[in-house]
Amino acid sequence: MTYQRKEVIGDCTLYQGDCLEVMTTLGEFDAVVTDPPYGMSFRSNYRKSKHAAIANDKDCGLFEWACQIPVRHSRYVFCRWDNLLEASRPRSCVTWVKNNWSMGDLSHEHARQTEVALFYPGPEHDFPNGRPTDVIQASRTGNEHHPTEKPVALMRAVVSWTRGQVLDPFMGSGTTGVACVNLGRKFTGIEIDPGYFDIAVRRIEEAYKQPRLFEEPAPKPVQERISFDGDAS
Repeated sequence: MTYQRKEVIGDCTLYQGDCLEVMTTLGEFDAVVTDPPYGMSFRSNYRKSKHAAIANDKDCGLFEWACQIPVRHSRYVFCRWDNLLEASRPRSCVTWVKNNWSMGDLSHEHARQTEVALFYPGPEHDFPNGRPTDVIQASRTGNEHHPTEKPVALMRAVVSWTRGQVLDPFMGSGTTGVACVNLGRKFTGIEIDPGYFDIAVRRIEEAYKQPRLFEEPAPKPVQERISFDGDAS
């Protein structure tokens, strides 16, 4: 067995295990929306109660792998600005503007109020709701569930730029899954840490108890062949 635990909650399938192993059994997905380990061994110094360290965060290997996961529609991979040297070249860099500054060198570096997500279109890509800008504003969370937690509103916007079933191989506390529930989208999440996996399960269960405010974008229109008199049928 390639995973320690599997939970199916509505249209969400969650695996606790190593994504490199679990992914070998899952096949290709329509979209990837993920926030992989950046290779920075991050633990916040500003919380009274400390989160567990992020698994496999000592180098950029998993980040580089995430940037190349095969998809049919699109792939969005969050990273630090200095990860750009390790990433395969994206088509766009989407900048997330936060409501306060982020970690970094307090004495010799500008206070960062942004993070970026790298965008890679797949062979069946289109923009479901029209062409979005490459800047999005969303207030950061207090990292209640995870040390690098993303706001649900941010992930909901990113998911809305994709189509089909969404994969997050570094699910963490399940924010991408919650966004998919909000939008009525199918979701597969993988998380290696059992504590964060439990949090993700709980959050996604709670999301299903809330009224759905958003719907999946309409299918991409397909031009039907028009037959004229004399054409072969």
